[in-house]
Amino acid sequence: MIRSINKSFPMWVRRISLYHQKKKIYEINSNIEFNNKVMNGKRTVVVNFHADWCDPCTVLTPKLIELIEPIETLDLAIINLESNPDLADIFSVKAVPAVFAMSNGLVLEKFIGLQDIGMVEKFVEKLTIQDATNSNIESNSVNLKVDNSVNPKDNNIKS
Repeated sequence: MIRSINKSFPMWVRRISLYHQKKKIYEINSNIEFNNKVMNGKRTVVVNFHADWCDPCTVLTPKLIELIEPIETLDLAIINLESNPDLADIFSVKAVPAVFAMSNGLVLEKFIGLQDIGMVEKFVEKLTIQDATNSNIESNSVNLKVDNSVNPKDNNIKS
């Protein structure tokens, strides 16, 4: 009995690990999926446009996965240019790899082509700093209430 549990335990751990990875790093296969996961997502998403025939893409995509996987606040969406020409057209992607950082439907940062690894690391680091700053601002924000006791038109105080 104990031996069978020990044999199944590593598989169970592996499944949890793969589930977590799929949640953070996913391939986009349609416009609807892009809208649901990227445009309406709650996290900042790094969108990586790539193609199977692109040699620089085969270098950049694994590096992005390696950099983004341990960061809780970032997701990675991988989009095959040939499978999703509409999305490539919307973002005016003329060359690959093309990488966009998006949050709340807005493009925050982008770069095109294979960049120096140090530049890619700075790109990801900048996104984590921006995300930490934004969540810090949200957690420290104060709800301001409008005081309706003063009427701005006649400056009379209401009781």
